[in-house]
Amino acid sequence: MPFAATDLDALMGRALDEARAAPAHGDVPVGALVVRRSDGAVLAHRHNERERTGDPTAHAELLALRDAAHALGGSRLDGCVLVSTLEPCPMCAGAALLARVDAVVFGAADAKAGALGSLYHLGADPRLNHELVVHPGIRADECAGLLRDFFAARRPGDTGA
Repeated sequence: MPFAATDLDALMGRALDEARAAPAHGDVPVGALVVRRSDGAVLAHRHNERERTGDPTAHAELLALRDAAHALGGSRLDGCVLVSTLEPCPMCAGAALLARVDAVVFGAADAKAGALGSLYHLGADPRLNHELVVHPGIRADECAGLLRDFFAARRPGDTGA
């Protein structure tokens, strides 16, 4: 069952709420959800925790995928969608592929590290054993603004992500 545009907007709103929690512990404001397509249930919601945990892999997307896999009792997330406020990096896009999510929805594109359209497109690489549908740009201005504000506050004069 595909999600309607209003559903994607609402899901991104929940991911944005999650992202807003990250700066409280010094992390970049990125939030992610894993949603089951059949009923719209949110199986996991997380935000970046790299600084909080000292773990370079503690990206919101990876943490949400781990939690969803744990909730479902297996590594495959067939029938699920990953929603992220920022275009996933190669690590997170790779994890989404390995988890076999059906689709990835993201807000802000990431020209420096985006792996689902901006810099690379791992989700559409026919050489890999799984492809996924990508829905970019959902509430992109709001997602990008959250990142811009975060970096502007930390590094006056720098507005890049």
